[in-house]
Amino acid sequence: MDVTIHPHRDPNFAVYQKECFKLSQHGLHPDFNTNPEDLEKQAQEALSKGGWLYASRNAGVSWTHRANREAFDRWRIVPRMLVDTTARDTTTELLGHKIAAPICFAPIGINKIYHPLGELNAAKVAGELNLPYILSTAGSQPIEDVAKANGSGPRFFQLYCPHDEELEDSLLQRAWNSGFDVCVMTLDTWQLAWRHNDIANSNYAFYRGIGADLGTSDPVFRKRVKEAGLDITDPDHQYQIGEKWIDTVWHGKAWTWEKIPKLVKKWKDMTNGRPFLVKGIQCAEDAIKAVEAGCDSVVASNHAGRQVDGAIGSLEALPEVVEAIGDKATVLFDSGVRTGADVFKALALGAHAVCVVYGMSIAGEAGVRHVMKSLLADFDILMNCAGARDIEEIRRTRLRPNPGRV
Repeated sequence: MDVTIHPHRDPNFAVYQKECFKLSQHGLHPDFNTNPEDLEKQAQEALSKGGWLYASRNAGVSWTHRANREAFDRWRIVPRMLVDTTARDTTTELLGHKIAAPICFAPIGINKIYHPLGELNAAKVAGELNLPYILSTAGSQPIEDVAKANGSGPRFFQLYCPHDEELEDSLLQRAWNSGFDVCVMTLDTWQLAWRHNDIANSNYAFYRGIGADLGTSDPVFRKRVKEAGLDITDPDHQYQIGEKWIDTVWHGKAWTWEKIPKLVKKWKDMTNGRPFLVKGIQCAEDAIKAVEAGCDSVVASNHAGRQVDGAIGSLEALPEVVEAIGDKATVLFDSGVRTGADVFKALALGAHAVCVVYGMSIAGEAGVRHVMKSLLADFDILMNCAGARDIEEIRRTRLRPNPGRV
């Protein structure tokens, strides 16, 4: 299909709109909508009951989940007219990587409950799009296999730090050896929050022997399994092994700020100084502590409302986090991002990039590709319509408070 525009630019995500429209010339249309509400309905239809419950349920009664969306509604975009945005540029620099857009694939655990290939689907698409893929320690594929699927794309490793230093060292070394050159430590999930429907249905994949492949492919954890008298190849032992893996990694076992400088030093010594991030920051005080502890970046995040019910919306926290650390560290953002407008607002409030989830459960690799290309096109076209030529032009002056929501 001829979808060339002039002047040429690369990447040109907006062209995906034209590709979707031109399907009509062949009696076709996209396999599914990318409206967030429609995506939720289709995901529920595609997933098992357990998969849907784990994907959709939040902490408590979802007050924080709602607060995330309400926080976006408190801001309105101010479009600027007669700006030559034909050759706009979505690319940006992030933590030593030039990426196609300020959007990262968020770390999501247990992807095998959404599709048999799990993380391999998302990692492959992220590599194609030149967007950072963040692999969770709770991932359900070996680190090395995810790296292979990702190809030459930028990839980060999200660490749930175990209380077993030999295992900690092994996970970090495997990640570094596999080309994951940024470490992201999540701070807000020492254990799962109280999630009513998951508990009511005893719905936790690891305790059912599903999704521990990142752990069972680790030589140190395999040693721990053997020491516990379990056989990693015995189907009858998989429940206990899954339980042992996730309980070893984090279930209920907290860390303090004293751990962070040691972990930062370990990662930087291992990787010749590559960036270390902490994820879960929701106030200025913790952002400052992170910088003082040696972190290169923080992720303003409330785990999409899945950990502390009744908390502030993550976007509410973003401006004070940005103000607190200034140019001392890079600020990433997640929680509540669904649209191109959401990406624009988070960037305008000071985030350098956002982390998002994707549509694997609906159509596997093809679903991830359609959802992410659609989000990128949405953002690219919004820049065009709002008069922003590049990422640097997306600033606080492009927003106004919503008088009905302040």
